[in-house]
Amino acid sequence: MATLIIRNFDEQLKALLRVQAARHGCSMEQEARNILRAAVQVRPTGSVFARNITRHFADLAVEELPIPARRPARLPTLLDDAA
Repeated sequence: MATLIIRNFDEQLKALLRVQAARHGCSMEQEARNILRAAVQVRPTGSVFARNITRHFADLAVEELPIPARRPARLPTLLDDAA
């Protein structure tokens, strides 16, 4: 196992780490290891939802879809000042 020394560790941060470790029922060292492990853990890019949508439409030939004709934009309705 390797040893890591962190210099200039803020006292307030140390106190917060101690409280969080106590809430999780572990030592400050274990809590720091858990935090560091979670921070550097490789996460897949994109969400499961995005991957599912991409997979669902993967076989769709987008180039062959019809493009509907565009309609002119509606003009905003002007409100009467008396209202």
